[in-house]
Amino acid sequence: MKNMPNQKKRPLSSGTEKVAVFPNFDKPQAVSLTHELVQYLESNGLGVVLPCNQRLEAVSAEVLPPGEWKDQVDFCIVLGGDGTLLSAARATAPAEIPLLGVNLGHLGFLTEVETDDLYPTLEKVLAGEHRVEFRSMLDVSVFREQEVVSSLDALNEVVVAKGPFARLVQIDMWVNRRYMDTIFGDGLIVATATGSTAYSLSAGGPIVSPDVSCVVLTPICCHSLYARSMVVSADASIGISFGGLPEDMLLTIDGQAGLELLPQDSVEIRRSDRRIRLIRLPGWDFFSVLRRKLKEGPAKMRLPVDEDRFSQRGCASEGQETDEDSRDHQK
Repeated sequence: MKNMPNQKKRPLSSGTEKVAVFPNFDKPQAVSLTHELVQYLESNGLGVVLPCNQRLEAVSAEVLPPGEWKDQVDFCIVLGGDGTLLSAARATAPAEIPLLGVNLGHLGFLTEVETDDLYPTLEKVLAGEHRVEFRSMLDVSVFREQEVVSSLDALNEVVVAKGPFARLVQIDMWVNRRYMDTIFGDGLIVATATGSTAYSLSAGGPIVSPDVSCVVLTPICCHSLYARSMVVSADASIGISFGGLPEDMLLTIDGQAGLELLPQDSVEIRRSDRRIRLIRLPGWDFFSVLRRKLKEGPAKMRLPVDEDRFSQRGCASEGQETDEDSRDHQK
């Protein structure tokens, strides 16, 4: 790892005593980086907590579930991409601790630093040279026969969408218990300002600065000439129900958690009492991150493409005759 300082204890001005590390072991770097990071933190006189010791048997850090981190941990270092940070945000929300995201993924909208800048960033954080940014979450309740059967928190978005078959679904929407509209399409995205740069953006929704207190409702592939996103107050209560007894409806949270909905289910979404805390260094700016990430995003997310994949199946190249064309010419 570049820029890792010499292992020696440094004076800390932030009062930090214990740090959690939340790694995503699906990332190739995560195991070695976690070992290295634990060594660095302990050499600076800090206690270290991990959510599990999977693949980290040799690490001496304490193992403690994230739900028990409140009043035990000063902040958490998340090793992964935006998806990992979303998982960590939901897992640590009850603990009310700040998160420092380290990007081991592709885009990295939410993560604060790249791996090469990890240790210089940590030195600033441990010296108190940072601020904490608050992000709103959504509280999602699923009702079945007037009873709440599931309650979930979301940081980016809640999505209700059809199953695998290409059929329109009817989605009825209420705001503050007043009927708003009905759409026919593939589904509906209910996004926070934080989530406006995720799925909602891909579906044609607006980009919203994270300091704006609002919720964005974006239809997915709506069969209409006028369907547009709707922006409502973050304090609004949003109700969703379904017409026509749809089958295979799904509710997903941040693209990660979710459940199957039954035809008579309804969903209510409101601002959560919980907020996420993100560590930001001086000079961090949403709009500069937006410009940089949206420009480099497609190139960083693209996986290798086999350009000869279809030509190897015998498809005719442009300008080349197929056997059928050749027979037609001979007639």
